[in-house]
Amino acid sequence: MAADSTDENTGSASAAETTSSPEPASGASASKGKLKGRELILAFEAEQLKSDLPQIYVGDTVKVGVLIREGSKERVQPYEGVVIAKRHGGLNETITVRRIFQGVGVERVFMLHSPQVASVKVERRGKVRRAKLFYLRDRVGKATRVKQRFDR
Repeated sequence: MAADSTDENTGSASAAETTSSPEPASGASASKGKLKGRELILAFEAEQLKSDLPQIYVGDTVKVGVLIREGSKERVQPYEGVVIAKRHGGLNETITVRRIFQGVGVERVFMLHSPQVASVKVERRGKVRRAKLFYLRDRVGKATRVKQRFDR
């Protein structure tokens, strides 16, 4: 009788395996055919990411090439200044660049992976001890200078 009970147990186990195996296979094939919600967004974002961007840190002086459209013509206008803030990550990563133009401080926020940003070049590395350099807004003249960093 002991032999009969083990045969029944193995028989029932194989029956359970056969009934459970077709269900995951059909579920897996359905998910391979179409991307759903979050997967679709992640796939699109990965496709839009730029791969040629340099490492940018707060305090760096950068030259951002901005794509300007005038009528049917396109040109790249450089915008050079100090990175005073970095925000977000991935596709939504932004930098805030500050420069002095005709005696007035001008700040622009650039989305790094945007098609309007043609290029980003680091002119010099800055040595700072803060994550955000908003204190530069209150400074005038030579006080706005950032020390240069040579190790990066």
